[in-house]
Amino acid sequence: MKTLATLTLAMTFATAAYAAPETYVIDSGHTLPRFQYSHFGYSTQLSKFDKTTGTITIDRAAKTGSVDVVIDAKSVNTGMALFNEHIQAEDFFDTAKYPTITYKSSKLKFDGDKLVAVDGDLTVKGITKPVTLKITSFMCMPHPMRKKDACGADATAIVKRSDFNMGKHAPYVGDEVTLTIPVEAVKQ
Repeated sequence: MKTLATLTLAMTFATAAYAAPETYVIDSGHTLPRFQYSHFGYSTQLSKFDKTTGTITIDRAAKTGSVDVVIDAKSVNTGMALFNEHIQAEDFFDTAKYPTITYKSSKLKFDGDKLVAVDGDLTVKGITKPVTLKITSFMCMPHPMRKKDACGADATAIVKRSDFNMGKHAPYVGDEVTLTIPVEAVKQ
């Protein structure tokens, strides 16, 4: 009887520990948001941001949590230094006035135990719009090199440049932009 009581108590604590919210810090080296758009219909151009910070808090048992991402807009990387300067100018990111892009969640959506979407607000150039990130992959497990728990995901959304006062050259340069955020985060 004592063994049964001990086992029951241990399972209760294990369940409580599993149900607690866990906070993960974004790994900047493996979180490189990127965006792509049509360039005059000739090709799809792809650029990325090299500096991203933030936190992800998740309670997988309760199916709740939060996402807070800060992208350094000045770290935009198009592959050409001159074009980096061009899209940091006032007509596009205007990084002198708005050095960061943020995404703050309002709700995490699950299908069973699987995270499938995140509702939140994207702020670019001081303009905030609701954006739902579709989660195309999500996994949490012990990180084999860091020896800590880690989570990773791929998130995508389609936004319009013109919604954020960045519509110069539309429709020739595509107004629709596919935003992809591959994110990895390590438990605090």
